[in-house]
Amino acid sequence: MIYEVLALIGITFTPLLELRASMPFGMLKTDINWMLVFIICVAANIVLAGAVYAATDFLTHHGLKIKPVRKLYFRTVRSAQKRLEPHIKKHGIWSLALFIGAPLPGSGVYTAGIGAHILGFNFKDYMIASVIGVIIAGIGVAAVVISGSHALQFLIRAV
Repeated sequence: MIYEVLALIGITFTPLLELRASMPFGMLKTDINWMLVFIICVAANIVLAGAVYAATDFLTHHGLKIKPVRKLYFRTVRSAQKRLEPHIKKHGIWSLALFIGAPLPGSGVYTAGIGAHILGFNFKDYMIASVIGVIIAGIGVAAVVISGSHALQFLIRAV
């Protein structure tokens, strides 16, 4: 079982996959109870959220010591912040949480962590949004997997 748990965490930590791939894998391809799969994948995704923000902060801090990077960064970031500031003030944490929770390609804690850092979210607000968003995503994925794997069960006759 330890290898299955490590596989779930590894898939959850994989960019573009995250829990949208690890939960179906865990629920359909392992012997782990679906609720435990949910807990493992959601917890791993929340840990990943903090790591992504911290890594982004670290890389930004050290990357800004390079003059061309600093010029490009501030020009790009200031432009984005000006355009998005009214929306961020209006919707804030909830918009970020919904972005993380949406089952769309490119959404999730990797993209949101980088975006939140660039848009000026502090770590605490980002983590609150991440917890909410990851739980939303987890519930959505679990609902689809559970209903999808049993939706046509009545058509299959036991032999």
